[in-house]
Amino acid sequence: MENFSYKDIYIEDGKRVLEINVLPEKHCNFDCIFCPIGRSKNKIDTQTSFGKIDKSLIELSKKIEDSNPDLVFINSMGEALVHDKIEEIINFIKSKGLTVKLLSNGYILAKDEYMKIANKCDEVIGEIKVTTDENFKKLQRPIEGYTLEQHVKNMATFNKQYKGKFIFEITIIKGYNDDDRSVEKIKDIIREISPNEVIVVRIDDEPFKKKLGISDKRYEKIKKELIGI
Repeated sequence: MENFSYKDIYIEDGKRVLEINVLPEKHCNFDCIFCPIGRSKNKIDTQTSFGKIDKSLIELSKKIEDSNPDLVFINSMGEALVHDKIEEIINFIKSKGLTVKLLSNGYILAKDEYMKIANKCDEVIGEIKVTTDENFKKLQRPIEGYTLEQHVKNMATFNKQYKGKFIFEITIIKGYNDDDRSVEKIKDIIREISPNEVIVVRIDDEPFKKKLGISDKRYEKIKKELIGI
């Protein structure tokens, strides 16, 4: 692949953010039913080659020069860590004196080879979307053998040794984790992972929002309970 893709520069927490996708199509270890980019034809958790990236790095350098960001957010079509040149990409961005934020679903962060790469980033986001193993398999359709318990443990293991800012993103889904019992389970998970920051989101993408989205009132109540745990 000789082209990355980008979103327009935006401001977040007073910082100019350049968001970048480094994958040519979806490559992920999950196949979530509500993923806004569709099904995972390439369900993997090992690194794969997408060809040379020389021209892509030249393009990235120009993007950085033109947009003058404070932070580059690697938010890809799937799991960016499976790109065999992700470490080179991170090193390139860091060489420009910029902060790097990486989005990962979090499951493979405890693997030594991925931990080493993610440790190079200033900020890492891990995610959780359900609170039972049954719903984990039903809604997120992970690689066979994955469990929710291991998912949580992997993020906790990573964060225990991580020196940067670990951000934990929780998606609240109607009928799956929006009840009081599930919220209490999420609190336990937050305590186990011990992130620097908690972000609570909900399903906002159509056509999933109608069935899986929660009301503003319930969303605000859950968010208030989980922020600051």
